[in-house]
Amino acid sequence: MSLLESIQSAGQSGKLMKSTVKNMRQWVEGNFLPDWALRSLEELLAQEAFEELDDRFYKNMQFGTGGMRGRTIGQVSADSEKGTPSKQGSPAHAAIGSNVLNDFIVIRATLGLFNYSKGFLESSDIFDTPKLVIAHDVRHFSRYFCELAASTWTRLGGLAMIFDGPRSTPQLSYTVRKVNATAGIVITASHNPPHDNGFKAYFADGAQVVEPHASGIVDQVNRVDLTETARHLQVDLDSVISLPKSLDNAYHSSVMDVVLDKRLFEDSNVKVVFSPLHGTGGISTIPVLKSLGIQADTVNEQDVLDPQFPTVESPNPENPEALSMAIQQAESTGADVVIATDPDSDRMGAAVRDEAGKMHLLSGNQIGSILAEYRITQMKERGILPPGGTNSAALIKTFVTTPLQDSIGEAHGLKVINTLTGFKWIAEKIANYETILQESLKENSGYQIDYNSTDYLKRADLLQEHSTFYVFGGEESYGYLGSDTVRDKDGNAAVVMFCEVASYLKRQGKTFLDYLDTLYCKHGYYLETLGNVYYEGAAGARKIQNILESYRASPPGDMNGIEVSEIKDFGAQDFADADGKPIPKHNFYFLTLANGYQYAVRGSGTEPKIKFYLIAREKVSNPSELADKKQLAQATIESLMESVLADADVRAGSD
Repeated sequence: MSLLESIQSAGQSGKLMKSTVKNMRQWVEGNFLPDWALRSLEELLAQEAFEELDDRFYKNMQFGTGGMRGRTIGQVSADSEKGTPSKQGSPAHAAIGSNVLNDFIVIRATLGLFNYSKGFLESSDIFDTPKLVIAHDVRHFSRYFCELAASTWTRLGGLAMIFDGPRSTPQLSYTVRKVNATAGIVITASHNPPHDNGFKAYFADGAQVVEPHASGIVDQVNRVDLTETARHLQVDLDSVISLPKSLDNAYHSSVMDVVLDKRLFEDSNVKVVFSPLHGTGGISTIPVLKSLGIQADTVNEQDVLDPQFPTVESPNPENPEALSMAIQQAESTGADVVIATDPDSDRMGAAVRDEAGKMHLLSGNQIGSILAEYRITQMKERGILPPGGTNSAALIKTFVTTPLQDSIGEAHGLKVINTLTGFKWIAEKIANYETILQESLKENSGYQIDYNSTDYLKRADLLQEHSTFYVFGGEESYGYLGSDTVRDKDGNAAVVMFCEVASYLKRQGKTFLDYLDTLYCKHGYYLETLGNVYYEGAAGARKIQNILESYRASPPGDMNGIEVSEIKDFGAQDFADADGKPIPKHNFYFLTLANGYQYAVRGSGTEPKIKFYLIAREKVSNPSELADKKQLAQATIESLMESVLADADVRAGSD
């Protein structure tokens, strides 16, 4: 029985889904698959691995506005895929399938990105070769996919530049801007499980793509016929440019530029334990910490680039388990602070000591609030910002990030901008401020500046005079950005900013928790929690859609017995940010309760789940009542979460 006959037979007997049969036939009949791929399909059919084949082929992996993310190694691998594994356990080939990240999907995405970039340059009357920078993390096939994309780009007539090894996502963002590239790619799946990988697309501003580029790139990717991938399967690096070490040094300098008071690192006795969780964080963070004179010990077992992330259940610095080895090391060495970054080093988590010396994990909201307060205060003391604040300087955050940061920014007299979830929206605001500055300079003075090469303090002055100066920004999901030379969250720079605050507080004889309590006494006590509900497969996707649609059709009148006083439906209503710019439509709901508590509802953009963000706020009249208010908020938010999740289960409907 031929391969096509075997596929058809499995479909007719109900062993494979109809969509699986359709996609498998399309791939086999396209005559673009190499022998190993065809053998792999034959083996999986012979093994009757029908569930595996359904997972791989029941749909096509969609290139979304942020790129793609998903499995690159199947739950069941064919012998022809395994081949001779690498020293780090990578199979010889990525899993064959229309719904997994493999050679064909990466090439298709690269072709679409190239076609859009070429068309964009032509329509903009820019007579230049499309230039691409690619970075990759430590995951299975990351280096291979990087080289495959670079080879494809140059074969099309473009100019592709790659690093000599793994680099962090923020360094890619910086480098795209530094070398004036047309686009960028990062091969990473952030903190996903080891079997996953991803493809993130960036454009010339160094940020993940937004409109009009986003839909334009998606359209071009969708236009690519898979048969076009065949001629690009052989990697050819002869025309690919290897980026020089000087660009590493330039990025490291930009990371050091986030330091506001370098004197704090002189004779600093702050002891730090740092873990890159087997990822790229150590490549940039450690050299910068050493240059600044920070006493940082790494967790040696986790300072090894390893796609299996063998010492953690999940390489996610927001999970307590991921920091456990670093905390153990800190307990044995007496370190003050524990810091970790995720595999592509765009997120950072931390643990700090209380007055009794016990370690406490900080949330992403707490870290961001501490950094915001410290940096705004220091900028005022150094004359970067006026003492009374200014509407020409902005703190930018996402709606689901704690309102404590809104209160901090407003109390300092700054403009506070809220965006949709995703750092690309923060980056879009920064890009707009840069454009306004350049247009104003050209109109009023007849010149424009080399933005990234202009001194940070000079940029701050010019932006406040002609546009808006970006002060600080971040997301609750452990992503922060302290400088606009990078246009994505920067875990490397976040480590440095956090170490500066640690040095400041140690000189003051205070703890991070003292610092937070001071903020709570001034602004009120805020507590946030996140509820994730996973719904797998096609039925799960329908449940997620049911929940989101029901919030619009039948919004709750109360939750846990507390009246819902306001509902913002970002998918149906029109909203503008503090600059007066329209906020794009999105299936996202933000509800305020009569007691001042709030919660948000949104579907995840990268995983099959729906998220519920709960925010508690209790007024604090004097420090003596803070402890009681913390207990009250904890009890209330736990009860509220139970009600929200129970309500969601009803809204999801039955299978």
